[in-house]
Amino acid sequence: MPAALPPPPPNQVEVVVVYPPRLAPLGGDAAFSAVRVGPEVLKATPRLDDALESVPGVSLFRRASSLGANPTTQGLSLRAIAPSGAGRALVTLDGAPQNDPFGGWVIWTALPPEGLDGATVVRGAGAGPYGAGALTGTVTLQERGAMDGLAALDAYAGDYTSYRLAAAGGAPGLLVVGQVQTSGGYTPVRGPRRNAVDEPLTLDTESGSFRVQHDFDGVQAAVRLAAYGERRGAGLAGARAIASGASGTLTVGRTPSEGVGGWRVQLWMQTSDLQNSSVAVAADRMTTTPANDEYATPAQGYGLNAALEGKAGAVSWDLGVDARLYHGFDFERFRFMNGAFTRGRQAGGEAGVGGAYLEAAYDRGPWVVTGGVRVDEWFQRDAVRIEHDLSTGRITLDQPSPDTSGTTPTGRLGIRYDLSSALYVRAAAYVGFRPPTLNELYRPFRVGNDVTEANADLKPEKLQGVEAGVGGEGPIHWSGTVFYNWLKDPVTNVTIGAGPATFPVAGFIPAGGALRQRQNAGEIDAYGFEGEAFGELWKSLSWRAAVAATHARVDGGSAAPQLTGLRPAETPELTVTGGLDWRPLDRLDLTLDARYEGGRWDDDLNTRKLHAGTELNMRAGWSIAPHAEAYAAVDNVANAKLDTAIAGDGTVSFAEPRMVRVGFAYRR
Repeated sequence: MPAALPPPPPNQVEVVVVYPPRLAPLGGDAAFSAVRVGPEVLKATPRLDDALESVPGVSLFRRASSLGANPTTQGLSLRAIAPSGAGRALVTLDGAPQNDPFGGWVIWTALPPEGLDGATVVRGAGAGPYGAGALTGTVTLQERGAMDGLAALDAYAGDYTSYRLAAAGGAPGLLVVGQVQTSGGYTPVRGPRRNAVDEPLTLDTESGSFRVQHDFDGVQAAVRLAAYGERRGAGLAGARAIASGASGTLTVGRTPSEGVGGWRVQLWMQTSDLQNSSVAVAADRMTTTPANDEYATPAQGYGLNAALEGKAGAVSWDLGVDARLYHGFDFERFRFMNGAFTRGRQAGGEAGVGGAYLEAAYDRGPWVVTGGVRVDEWFQRDAVRIEHDLSTGRITLDQPSPDTSGTTPTGRLGIRYDLSSALYVRAAAYVGFRPPTLNELYRPFRVGNDVTEANADLKPEKLQGVEAGVGGEGPIHWSGTVFYNWLKDPVTNVTIGAGPATFPVAGFIPAGGALRQRQNAGEIDAYGFEGEAFGELWKSLSWRAAVAATHARVDGGSAAPQLTGLRPAETPELTVTGGLDWRPLDRLDLTLDARYEGGRWDDDLNTRKLHAGTELNMRAGWSIAPHAEAYAAVDNVANAKLDTAIAGDGTVSFAEPRMVRVGFAYRR
């Protein structure tokens, strides 16, 4: 009797994933303080900024996340040297800058995590391919590859009338990503100070993008178009913020099949607009009065970058150029008297930066040596600030500013040596710079009774730094870094005086308010330590922990001597994060995350103290199919009061309270 034939093998379905044109990494990031944020972190939160904050030292200007933060405070900074609303870190998506062309902040709701494969956070000033803006580091986002069908989905309902639906999918040559989200919002002021003027931080947002690409005999060409819109309540009666924008990217390149080599050319553009209104608050917090109405802030950004890669033995190199041009204006009504605005303002101008760079890496045996140099030309020109009487049209202020320009060389050098397969040491030095944004140069703004004046004479910020680190890669992955950074000419909101008083240009500042102006205030010295570790206690239980400690102090020099010896505003001295991921059953995944942040000052004079606080988040997911789960999540489990701001009258605003959401997630 013949032997029975074996059963046929199961059908194998090949999953084809097409990624956008990317150059091969040189490998030099191993010599710097680089941290990878992978898909497993991105899927745990609907907000990209929250996912990035799992890396200590990464923070928005204030403690509030993009769920409740005004767009103008969503700039990203690293290492807690001196956070700012504009941000001191460069954020890119597959090479294209994501920082707003007018303000430098990032609209995080335009970047749903479902459309990303991950992010790499490199702490320390960037040179080489990163270019201007990478002052305290870079965050390079990688868009997910395109594949047949649905690639990712998240849908939830939660407290405060919150709903969200986001999805990514398409075909091997097409990726489509979309998101809609709404929240009834929480009220940031709690306790006895809360009164009739305090309202929820509502949010309604939508975003969408698509990327289409094709292979032309080994040359990849990709076009990506995206748009977003969001509408926010500002937490005070009569105040709101509306942001919108669009972007487009054309990328052509040849990606090597193995090793280093290839080329890429990328053209990109951005448009954005912001409508932002503010109010003056009565002493009893029962009523508000319109203070200013920023009814349009149209801005455009254009740029290109091109790079050529090569390899000779153990040496790989990257030669490239890039350029960015920004153009934008602020239009607003202000000086509210007798029931109407009486003055109008137009302020804005043009700024640009462009440079060339050479980056190289030597990787052989236990040694990795990498370095980069670049030279940038920057300019600020065609500045306009005109104020007029709305009833008569008479010009009340015409304040042009002279054009400025300059040349700035930057560079970086890193060395890593593997003492064994499980232990390495490294060291790095770097110089980076950030030109001021159009917003910092030209746009005054008001929050409650506090007014901050613009300054068209601002110079670029420049940072120099050194660092040394050690790490291990075994059952426990760990690393530790000590650093020293020196920031020259930091753009700082410097207090000029307090109300009630009348000041030149700014006008009347009411009681409880303060007048500040953006200035290049001396320098900031900062040194600190940052460390990460993660591993498994057993197969079903993994853990992670990280810490960042920074000692930063201002030397105001002759420009702002009153700041000398003080800590920069919004700079915590200690941040600790940790988490556990436990899978007690094959289908059940339990996650616990905690973040502690030390106290910080809300103002440059260190008079408004924001207290230390800890936020604890929990998530439980139940697998219902391959790649799919139902989940429940609780943010701020203990309902901790996390200070985000203190007004001149002592009113404290808080970050989001305890929030529960229940949903469905799919990711492959």
